[in-house]
Amino acid sequence: MNEKIRIVIVGGGTAGWMTAAALSHVVTDKVCDLVLVESDAIGTVGVGEATIPAIKEFNDKLGIIEPDMMKKTGATFKLGIEFDGWGAPGKRYMHPFGSFGKSFQGMDFHQYWLKVHQKGLAEPLESYSYSIQAARQGKFTFPASDANAIASTYSYAYHFDAGLYANYLKEMSVGKGVSRIEGRVTQVKCTDDRARVEKIVLESGQEITADYFIDCTGFRSLLLGAELGVEFESWSHWLPCDRAVTAASEVMSSMPPYTKSTAQAAGWQWRIPLQHRTGNGYVYSSHHISDDEAASSLLHPIQGAPLSDPALLKFEAGRRKVNWKGNCIAVGLSGGFLEPLESTSIYLIQVSIQQLLNLFPDKHPSAPLVDEFNRRIDLEYERIRDFLILHYVANGREGESFWDDCRQMKFPDSLREKISLYASRGYIDQYKYGLFSPSSWLAVLMGQVGGARGYERVCDNQSVQRLADRMQSIKHSIDSGVADLSSHREFINDYCKSQIGELAHG
Repeated sequence: MNEKIRIVIVGGGTAGWMTAAALSHVVTDKVCDLVLVESDAIGTVGVGEATIPAIKEFNDKLGIIEPDMMKKTGATFKLGIEFDGWGAPGKRYMHPFGSFGKSFQGMDFHQYWLKVHQKGLAEPLESYSYSIQAARQGKFTFPASDANAIASTYSYAYHFDAGLYANYLKEMSVGKGVSRIEGRVTQVKCTDDRARVEKIVLESGQEITADYFIDCTGFRSLLLGAELGVEFESWSHWLPCDRAVTAASEVMSSMPPYTKSTAQAAGWQWRIPLQHRTGNGYVYSSHHISDDEAASSLLHPIQGAPLSDPALLKFEAGRRKVNWKGNCIAVGLSGGFLEPLESTSIYLIQVSIQQLLNLFPDKHPSAPLVDEFNRRIDLEYERIRDFLILHYVANGREGESFWDDCRQMKFPDSLREKISLYASRGYIDQYKYGLFSPSSWLAVLMGQVGGARGYERVCDNQSVQRLADRMQSIKHSIDSGVADLSSHREFINDYCKSQIGELAHG
């Protein structure tokens, strides 16, 4: 009979409790003993209040009841991210969680759009996105189940209170048998060659052993980095923002179903609408602006009265050389950090958990399994990295030191090739591994690089007029469908069976 595997998760917060919830749901107590060690005295870093559609898949697999989760975490729906002033001051575009138009005879919609647009017969590309039009008008409904309907061409994510989400998962995990130990880790004992972790020691003197330790200790990377000595690979030369100031403010009356990212003098500012408050933050380069100036800049454009003083967070973009060494696996910030520009922090937690489940080990890890895990995680980080860099190098904010420096940086060849292929004929490759779809790349490339010079010649099989008529039909379907939707606020009130603001007074 196979021996049970003992897994100890070190650290709580979003990373720790997402890991505990997923493992306890998939791996039964016949296979594993699951323990989570955390200290109430140690604060956690809020890795993000904005998510991407992958989080719904995670929640659904755990059997989470969506309206219950939304009510208890102050959640709202999210259809995309608006970028204001990135391509050029005063201009804005949206990265939607969905496609533009619908493909036709095996060809991507945007290829036909490029042909028709060059003849002056097409509306702006955003006109053909259901999610963008709903977001712009502050409306929401669930995607249609009919795959042929234009209203099926999008997905959605959430804005939520990350701390409340972690607590929600904590209740679920403990209910499924995860043992929680309160205590601060004061010592990590490794083998002499630093190849694996043998035990952790708590302030109380308690020693805890395990077959596997999952490091969810945040930026400290207490196990993988500090004790096992896995080096951190900095990407600050590509992603120069190294600090953020954050503050909550009153609930927005409009409650838009999207995250807003506004370019500022030395970085960018986010706005995230929740049911009970609004999240705000200024991500910036400390080489281009002081902390006090950043805090002042954050508070100036906030809509509604601030509910807290600005809080400062310091970070460095990059990743550990490997995320799995010996019997230690990093999940979340302990394995790397990419700034919250595209709301990927929680996704990187999720993908690490999913790959661990896909490659779940026996009582002793095998080298090929560990190598494959690290290879897949590396690809995820690198492709998100390239997508984030694109936002900076393709900016049109001339005459501002921070943005001029970004535009002139040397960036990875993998991204250079991606931009070149798009600019020549609108070609965007589909990754086997990696988060962002061609539609996501298209949104940012179109919004900041502009339209491609050419298009796929296969499009010439269709006449310009036939394509223009088809596009007009798609636009009409979107416009009429969105017009009939209820507002985002009304939808949430009805769906969650609660009044907006209940959390603020409960």
